[in-house]
Amino acid sequence: MKSVLVTRPKHQAKSFVEELEQYGLNSVVFPAIEIRPVPGWQVPDPASFSGAFFTSPNSVQFFMERLLAEAPEQLEKLRHIRVWAVGKTTAKDLAVHGIETEPVPKIADAVNLMAEIDGEVIENHSFLFLRGTLSLGTIPAVIRERGGKCTEITVYENIKPSTEDTETVKQLLKEGKLDCLSFTSPSTAINFFEAIGSTALPQGVLVAAIGTTTAAALEKLGVRVDVIPPYFDGPSFAKAIAEALAGHAEQP
Repeated sequence: MKSVLVTRPKHQAKSFVEELEQYGLNSVVFPAIEIRPVPGWQVPDPASFSGAFFTSPNSVQFFMERLLAEAPEQLEKLRHIRVWAVGKTTAKDLAVHGIETEPVPKIADAVNLMAEIDGEVIENHSFLFLRGTLSLGTIPAVIRERGGKCTEITVYENIKPSTEDTETVKQLLKEGKLDCLSFTSPSTAINFFEAIGSTALPQGVLVAAIGTTTAAALEKLGVRVDVIPPYFDGPSFAKAIAEALAGHAEQP
């Protein structure tokens, strides 16, 4: 049975592990990052913005948790402004709260999302951007370039996990017991290779990135990316990894 290293945070790994299991793939979970809420911010009035941007399920989770606990009356207002989500999973998480989102581009990253928004939608308008501590800031930068205003609220922080399992992963790699390394964000990639202390991988180990932003981070580290799914979500990612591993096994 082929084994895939899953670097997602613990609270997000389960669903992806189940997706991989559907293809007969074993998972080794090594969270390369953990997520926790940021204290100290106040829930804004959504009605004061023309729209809001959510870039990840984490941004939805931690923003909505505080909104529902401290200002539930603001939910209805949020439902009446334009909301954009980076990725289908983020959009689905918003839909749970009755929040409709603008169409998600096929290539679901911040660059392509902003490319599909007309300039007049942004110019002279104000937007809310919910972010984590490692956000690249692409969306706020584009908003300001196009003459809009952007209020950024950091609702969660990305924490490097303890490295107590690092030696185990290094040994698995050395023994050829990991067939694919999967990464779902630039931070998981950076933290993983910092933890193991090298970007050199044994021959035959595939590297999978859930999207182009993560792939770019890996390539910047000098790591070749073998797998990028056509759609940047968990099910598509698992399928792409399974197909790549099957094809890799068939090669002479």
